[in-house]
Amino acid sequence: MFRQIADQLRDAIDRGRFGEGEKLPSEAELVEHYGVSRMTVRNSFSILQGEGLVHAEHGKGVFVRPRPPVRRLASDRFARRHREQGKSAFIVEADAAGSHPQVDSLEVKEEKASQDISARLGSVRRVLARRRRYLLDGRPVEFATSYLPLDIARGTPIAEPNPGPGGIYARLEELGHRLDHFEEEIRARMPSPSEVKTLQLASGVPVIHLIRTAYDTEKRAVEVCDTVMAADAYVLSYQLPAT
Repeated sequence: MFRQIADQLRDAIDRGRFGEGEKLPSEAELVEHYGVSRMTVRNSFSILQGEGLVHAEHGKGVFVRPRPPVRRLASDRFARRHREQGKSAFIVEADAAGSHPQVDSLEVKEEKASQDISARLGSVRRVLARRRRYLLDGRPVEFATSYLPLDIARGTPIAEPNPGPGGIYARLEELGHRLDHFEEEIRARMPSPSEVKTLQLASGVPVIHLIRTAYDTEKRAVEVCDTVMAADAYVLSYQLPAT
């Protein structure tokens, strides 16, 4: 019975009967409506929470989770015109969503490259790592680490906490590494305990794990960015050629 109740509530959410941020009927209302126990209703809510459709607020009730507010258009987010305007990709996306972007938990340091990062960057031994957490309207939505070869990044603005307008890609191009293309590998998975804490994820919310490699016009890999995003914060959009 609890699965049937969950199916009906899910259908009501999908049809828009309960919109984003709206409160679902209370336990008492559902108990009376369906003639079931409170435990049955709670099991129904647990299913919807596990699917990431709703979240519970202690003492207030169960609410429909907001849909992802930010659309990442892969064919446009790294366009050179944005860098020339002094905007990073994250700022461009936040502006389009009408949200306030922030970066916190920033760490910049030199370190030994992992086997995977070393292979992606052409067998380098040490890298400059830039770790940061991104927030939209005060909510953590993304944690990313950029790895760059030391012979490119050491002693440049890229090694500074604030690399300047346009971000590290603008600085790479100023250093003569004109960007040619990016390769992205994407997968969805459930988060680790540390990712749940870092991104303040609700129960049942998966993450999008994206690894992007940037290449210059000499076909050299100049940066690898390892990013974990809250799946309820982003919609990933790609434009594909017709031929």
